[in-house]
Amino acid sequence: MKLRIGYELDYDFPQPTPVILMLHVHFSRVSDLAAPDQMRITPAVPVSAYRDGFGNWCTRLLAPQGRMRITADAVIEDSGLPEAFDRSVGQVAVENLPEECIVFLLPSRFCDSDQLLDLAWQLFGHTPPGGARVQAICDFVHQRIAFNYNDASVGRTASDAYREGRGVCRDYAHLAVAFCRAMNIPARYCTCYLSDIGTPEPYPPGDFAASFEAYLEGGWQIFDPRNNSPRIGRVLIARGRDAADVAIATTFGPNTLTGFKVWTDEIRGEA
Repeated sequence: MKLRIGYELDYDFPQPTPVILMLHVHFSRVSDLAAPDQMRITPAVPVSAYRDGFGNWCTRLLAPQGRMRITADAVIEDSGLPEAFDRSVGQVAVENLPEECIVFLLPSRFCDSDQLLDLAWQLFGHTPPGGARVQAICDFVHQRIAFNYNDASVGRTASDAYREGRGVCRDYAHLAVAFCRAMNIPARYCTCYLSDIGTPEPYPPGDFAASFEAYLEGGWQIFDPRNNSPRIGRVLIARGRDAADVAIATTFGPNTLTGFKVWTDEIRGEA
């Protein structure tokens, strides 16, 4: 099937402000794009681009004083099938991990796994190592955190989310990632488009979604503690240690986000 994906972000800048954007579809899904996710900026400004240390595509610009709109509208091919999970796979011993996985074992800004080490082993030390253990972590986090958009906090760490028991999708992902790392399972934070196809209507307003990938036997595998069930139409944007690495917009000065729209919609009538 085909999905229409895109966003419309409106900002008000009181002064010229440097901005880094991370909004393009991840390179691993670029070949699925039926129409490019070309970024349009109004008013037009010069932009440059680079790959960060995790391979994500970043856009740099200097936003002028006043209002600015950043938008894209693309079409991407998708299998239309629910995500396939293999929870029977085993865990890879630390000494056998590829070197590129090691950074995803370490504590990070929002995934303070060192603060959750004893708790993680108390909660999950009895579970079978591997996919079953990661799923047990997701089940726990799914029940532990109550979702509410009004509970979003840019400074909440994984240990904060555990204590408070509330948050948004990034908090679910941060807590699950931190627990995995405490259990010696490499885990990396992901930001994505995520459709509501196959879920009960009415659908909520569109948004970007946080999930994570754990490195197990056979490679990286996707997990989603917020929804905790296979979904249709997840499109990866970026990966990193936590949300600080994959912010959709990093601004170096005061600004106000005055408008925010995201869509991941099936194009009906097409295979």
